[in-house]
Amino acid sequence: MDWEPYMEKGERIRWEGKPAPRCFTFRNWKHSLFGLLLTLFAVWWQVVAVQLSAVYGLSYLVWIPVPFWLGGLHLAFGHLVIARLEWDKVGYLVTDRRIMIQRGFRKPIFEHAPLSEVCYFRLHRYAAELGTVRVYSSDATRPLKLLCLEYPGRLTDLLEKEMFARGVLAGEAESGESV
Repeated sequence: MDWEPYMEKGERIRWEGKPAPRCFTFRNWKHSLFGLLLTLFAVWWQVVAVQLSAVYGLSYLVWIPVPFWLGGLHLAFGHLVIARLEWDKVGYLVTDRRIMIQRGFRKPIFEHAPLSEVCYFRLHRYAAELGTVRVYSSDATRPLKLLCLEYPGRLTDLLEKEMFARGVLAGEAESGESV
């Protein structure tokens, strides 16, 4: 992944990562289950609508369930295809100054936060060496989400060292007093 356009002069890379492909693609698998149920219901509704249209001569009845089975197909399969296509364009980078995320399916989306503003992070494990890290900074309204990382401990160790060096780890204020 090319990070050169986003890096500042003199910035050094400390860690670079990419999500695990299967985890990233199937992270919303519950949507697929709901999508399959919605598709089955919409197909049944479509069959009934075709029969009612034939009996009563109301051709518009055939078109009413179409948005529901299209939505069901998107929830069942479409989001998986989109996630897999997006995976190629997702990358994570930690430098000596910032945390950066590049993602996006059609056009690249770039998010970053200063490493000096990180106040805490949350690790959600999917397996022993697979997890999602949410990084919270004091100046951002929403966290940076580093989805489906293999060996997330490498990133969390780096963040812990940075937070410890600033004195904000384990409930310590920046002045060194306990909170």
